[in-house]
Amino acid sequence: MSRIAAFALMALIWGLTWLPMKVASEATPPIFLASVRFLLAAICFYLLGRAQGLRFRADPLSRIIGASLLITTGCYSFLFWGVARAPTGLSAIVNLALLPIFLVLAGALHGQERITMRRTGAIGLGILGLVLLFSGRTGVSQNSTMAALGLAAVVVATASYAWGSVISRPLTLTMSPLVLAFWQSLIGGIALVPISLAIEGYDPAHLRALTDGRVVLGLSVLVLGGSLIAFSIYLSLVRDWGAFRAGLYSFVSPIIAVGVGVVYAGEPFGIPEAVGMAVMLAATALSLTEPRKVQIQA
Repeated sequence: MSRIAAFALMALIWGLTWLPMKVASEATPPIFLASVRFLLAAICFYLLGRAQGLRFRADPLSRIIGASLLITTGCYSFLFWGVARAPTGLSAIVNLALLPIFLVLAGALHGQERITMRRTGAIGLGILGLVLLFSGRTGVSQNSTMAALGLAAVVVATASYAWGSVISRPLTLTMSPLVLAFWQSLIGGIALVPISLAIEGYDPAHLRALTDGRVVLGLSVLVLGGSLIAFSIYLSLVRDWGAFRAGLYSFVSPIIAVGVGVVYAGEPFGIPEAVGMAVMLAATALSLTEPRKVQIQA
């Protein structure tokens, strides 16, 4: 599979996971759901790796732990906490618009990325497209203070994911992306458990909800599609392309997610959304066609 095809598949899958994740979160708390998702994914990654004869060495352990806590634990705990307190559409704009910015800045600090005029223009186009795409979905919060705190948490989550992606790149050169995905899912998923208990509390109903049809479907899509396929592709692209170009799914997946929402949830769709989609695709194409001259450093 070519890298462009792999990128398209990853963006498609992650765009399709939004609705099942939203539906599953109606039956069980989101951080608890995330912890179960990553622990199940870790089991699957381990079985696949063993079947392929891979060795599950954790070296260097400190970098693996750091990347896992950033890309999984830090991202999802802050993101879910923030989205629960801020308008969903506005949270999506903040998260997806800031991701490529943080990726290129973190990559530049680590000597992996270049800040070029083309990339700056692509980010600007992408942000414009996101604003147009979610213009009718920003929502209104009755508590502006909590909404501001929620959006701040979304910013922290985005920065955490970007930094984790960048420091993961050297790891992809020394171990299989599948092995790295195992460690990041296992360590990140375990660390989410105490956070879920602290924020969402313990309730046996949370465990019983795992047999709910909405949760079963959501976890199936998230684990099999979102983790086993899409996250493995993402780490491979981080290795081959760098974190910034791999992270351009943030300008493609929302198009899929909005399309699914229009078809299955009857969400509104008009000229602003159509223009936003076109602009976001143009931004992605502008960056993906840029010649690559990247030096990888720790």
